[in-house]
Amino acid sequence: MTFSFDDFKRAEIQIGTVRSAEHVPDTDKLLRLEVDFGEETPRQILSGIAEYVNPADLIGRQFPFLTNLEPRVIRGLVSNGMILAVGEGSTFALLSPTRFVDPGSHIR
Repeated sequence: MTFSFDDFKRAEIQIGTVRSAEHVPDTDKLLRLEVDFGEETPRQILSGIAEYVNPADLIGRQFPFLTNLEPRVIRGLVSNGMILAVGEGSTFALLSPTRFVDPGSHIR
């Protein structure tokens, strides 16, 4: 599937700072993240990365997130974005800026 450059430009990718991270009860893969994007209230984002990372290791770190997805209800919780990662299994890795940037910074 291909899409145009104009389609790509509609994607809002911002750097967020993880303020809290915890397992979603009764799930093996889901983490509930509270992410600071420089807005008044942190966003709740659910992600299926629990098998690859320790939630405590995410706190205070920055990652890129797709922030203009429609909210999605997962296990009764609303998710307001998606963390960007690469690979799976032994090749899984989270993407991260090489230095601290302002939360909410847009990837261009």
